[in-house]
Amino acid sequence: MFKKTILFLHRWLGFITGLVVFIVSITGCIYCFQDEIQDALYSYRHVEASTKPYLAPSVLKQKAIAQYPGSTANYVYYYGKDRPAVVLVNSKKAGFLASYYNPYNGQHLHVEVYAKNFFVIVEYIHLYLLLPPKVGGMIVGVSVLIFVAIMITGIILWWPKRKSDRKRSFTIKWGAKWRRVNYDLHNVLGFYATAIAIILAITGVSIAFDWVREGIYKAGNLGRTYAQEKAIFKSDSTQKAKAVNYPVMDRALVYAQQHTPDAQMFLISTDDANSGTVGVTAYAKTFHFAYSDGYTFDKYTGKLLSFMPNAKKSVGLKLNDMNYDIHVGQILGLTGKILAFLASLICASLPITGFVIWWGKRKKPKTKKVRHAVDRRAKHTVS
Repeated sequence: MFKKTILFLHRWLGFITGLVVFIVSITGCIYCFQDEIQDALYSYRHVEASTKPYLAPSVLKQKAIAQYPGSTANYVYYYGKDRPAVVLVNSKKAGFLASYYNPYNGQHLHVEVYAKNFFVIVEYIHLYLLLPPKVGGMIVGVSVLIFVAIMITGIILWWPKRKSDRKRSFTIKWGAKWRRVNYDLHNVLGFYATAIAIILAITGVSIAFDWVREGIYKAGNLGRTYAQEKAIFKSDSTQKAKAVNYPVMDRALVYAQQHTPDAQMFLISTDDANSGTVGVTAYAKTFHFAYSDGYTFDKYTGKLLSFMPNAKKSVGLKLNDMNYDIHVGQILGLTGKILAFLASLICASLPITGFVIWWGKRKKPKTKKVRHAVDRRAKHTVS
């Protein structure tokens, strides 16, 4: 009875979420190596490294705004010594743009329209199915949570009872009939992918649901919450009259470079209108979002309001910072990306192979039980 209930849940939850799981998984495969693919295709993603200091973010910001009058540009990335600087622009006419510059001389290299970038579209499908973010994010998040349950029930159904059967159950019988091969592809590959798939699923739903992200934070900290990590720092509005006559964002970048000298990538949040602050995040590696130091400055006076080095972050906050890198596999470098790619590919195949198994059983003709009449006299011994 227990196995029948598990099979019922596994089958029908699979039917409900199969299409979403396939779309999310296949787009995840495509997205895994997006940085490597774009680096190979687009020359503007590299510049010649120099010992010269970076051009100030205020200069790059003004260049971007001048190019798109009426726009706002509140974020500037410095991707590395041999990488461009990128100003993120919100233009009323053109939408969201990424304007690439040589960080040493300010030469304009490229403008990327996010709505036309293939990998941005893939990411949007992966996160929202091209639906409005609130609706799409909810559908994807719930479907992925259900998929975790499907993976667990699948292991329960598949796990061999006898030890003698386990060795055979862990291999695909390629020489068998195609139905048997399909069955093995579903069960054996599903088993091998389960652990990685669950990790990818949990890190994925933490993007969709704040309560999952908060759960990871508290689990990492054994239920504790650290006030300094949750604090929101704001400018003292009484100091506006004493505003300095230099762009605070420029001084903030130099300060972060001096105090986190080994960082490869910097993100400058140039003007938070709500809090009156300028933020700098210094990342250890380019395109990696784990292992970062955070700085917050008063945008009027340049005063350092907070400094959160990675070394002093709680385990829970470090896990949250690692979330993206874990989700795409790059936390383990190229090996991790390959594992994430293969696990996503297998997850994309499971709804298909599972459906084929169900369809085959559905079409299989049922054998009728034939009752044989027994002559009662045959039961008696003839003397």
